[in-house]
Amino acid sequence: MKITRIEAIPVCVPLKKGMTAKTAHGEHVTSPYVIVKVHTDEGLVGLGEATISGLWSGETQRGTVAVIEEYIAPQIVGKDPRDITSARRAMDFIIKLNPFTKAAVEMALWDIAGKAAGVPVYQLLGGKVRDKVRIKLVVWARDVPGSRKMAEEHLARGVSCVKVKTGLDVDGDIARVRAVREVTPKHIPVTTDSNCGWTIQQTKHCLRALADVNLLLAEQPIPPGDPAAMAELRRETPTPIMADESVFTLQDAWLLTTHRAADVLSIYPGKHGGIAATAEIVAVAKAAGIRCTIGSNLELGIGTAAMLHVAAAFPEVDCDTFPADTIGPFYHEGEIITQPLDLGPPYAKVPDGVGFGVELDEKMLAKFRVG
Repeated sequence: MKITRIEAIPVCVPLKKGMTAKTAHGEHVTSPYVIVKVHTDEGLVGLGEATISGLWSGETQRGTVAVIEEYIAPQIVGKDPRDITSARRAMDFIIKLNPFTKAAVEMALWDIAGKAAGVPVYQLLGGKVRDKVRIKLVVWARDVPGSRKMAEEHLARGVSCVKVKTGLDVDGDIARVRAVREVTPKHIPVTTDSNCGWTIQQTKHCLRALADVNLLLAEQPIPPGDPAAMAELRRETPTPIMADESVFTLQDAWLLTTHRAADVLSIYPGKHGGIAATAEIVAVAKAAGIRCTIGSNLELGIGTAAMLHVAAAFPEVDCDTFPADTIGPFYHEGEIITQPLDLGPPYAKVPDGVGFGVELDEKMLAKFRVG
């Protein structure tokens, strides 16, 4: 089997009214992503999704299309799509960084491999250890009444964990978390995610002030690049620390674990440059004796399906204890797959079809296509 061509299709999908995201990184109102189709001479087509964000990884929609068309496609067209390690090496050789772009292409190769073998992708990763993935829903950084209302709406949907966005201002952050905790039953855990927005001093203050809230974890409270500071927070505050923006690469994971800087790693294929790279990071976490969970960049259906296959395949991805963020489709106005994923809550179901188990809806793709 040979790759014959690669399509990079820019799309723009709005978030639902009342569900738009506000975090320490800014506001997310619409998703300018890129859908990837890898075509083969045997008629199989693999699907991938680049959930790019300039604020997140420095990748842009136009940049992703250009990187795929001008750099990646010339390297791997004509090659066997099932030679995923070779494709990864070719992509890393021809252009540095661009993790979400590379991940989208690599996703499509895994999708083809699963379709060619007639099995789900999780089977190619060693088989599944779980059929369903516990999820959490997010309360964005709104005022106190708005945060309380959004938490109540999530709880009414049946979610069993709530994440509160923080990192904007200390007093508002504390008030928002307390408001959510007040309306959330005691048996349902609450987490925070500051998206790098606090300083180390602010983090210590906030987590100590919220000690009675009994947070399940605090996600990425400070900016990346200082594992010693994360380790200090882990030692001196009562709340478990989860790394997200500070763990993009395998080397990041090694540094965090050797510094004992995190209790949990937030992982997902887009951030790490693909499924194979994600598996490598899981192995580092396993060696260090710490757990992982699935994070998110508000993926659509293809990206979410890829994350569910990863969650299904690795015991170290402990979504029962630390619920996952496989929730992007909840927040978007439309979808580009024919059959929406079963995301619960409280549990998302792992798709069982061949490859990722999803099919592209060409009409919806055309609706959201840019240009």
